[in-house]
Amino acid sequence: MSADYQSVNRASWDERVPAHVASPDYALAQFFEDPLFLSGVVRFDVPLLGDVKGLRAVHLQCHIGTDTLSLARLGASVSGLDFSAPALEEARKLAQATGTDIEYVQAEVYDAVEVFGEGRFDLVYTGVGALCWMPDIERWADVVVRLLADGGRLFLREGHPMLWAIDETRADGLLVVDYPYFECEQPVVWTEGGTYVQTEATFENNTTHVWNHGLGELVGALLARGMRVTGLAEHDSAPWEALPGRMEKLDSGEYRLTERRERLPLSYTLQAVKEGSPPT
Repeated sequence: MSADYQSVNRASWDERVPAHVASPDYALAQFFEDPLFLSGVVRFDVPLLGDVKGLRAVHLQCHIGTDTLSLARLGASVSGLDFSAPALEEARKLAQATGTDIEYVQAEVYDAVEVFGEGRFDLVYTGVGALCWMPDIERWADVVVRLLADGGRLFLREGHPMLWAIDETRADGLLVVDYPYFECEQPVVWTEGGTYVQTEATFENNTTHVWNHGLGELVGALLARGMRVTGLAEHDSAPWEALPGRMEKLDSGEYRLTERRERLPLSYTLQAVKEGSPPT
């Protein structure tokens, strides 16, 4: 594993913050205009997420804070964590401009327990496109379990590991598995311009290091730490055009395969609860 993967990835994310803030895909103007507006990602989550009013929640890898603010608007007391200082600067601006009290902390995910403390949260929330930046799912699971109070819940919606394994660049339209499904010691190294939102901006920091994690690896890591899996749903949609030219945009803002969408899961939602300490 490259020792500098964090700095390489951070440089890419830092540079893309202004483009994300300006893009209609993040809909910042609607957050300012409508105090009830929620991000598309959180709107999709609500039926499975349920009532979060009064919960102490932490949003790991929160980026510019639109999903974090949405959780706060649903009534949670939310903290956000991200490794990008420019992203958190924008997240704090958004919270302040909308009159929302959100604690934001700059740190790597693996350091979250050190900065927040153990057992502080009722809900750990993480969203689409987060786990691929984690080289070790076992270490990540340790962080989640230690952040949660007894009875606390993990809510995770993520791009499906089968989607991450597909070569999205093929011109023939075939869905071909060409990248790892299982976690590997060495990352997949991408060097490509652009970003996942609408923008005409160009970028200089275009190399990133990513890892895939199979569903069994994720579930196994949580079970091994005493978590009880309470839900696992696979979805035929994702909140961005993951396979360009082969997807249609739905009224919800989600994208799904235009043809034979039953071929491939595009995202999934996993929920797990930290059981209380056994009686002595």
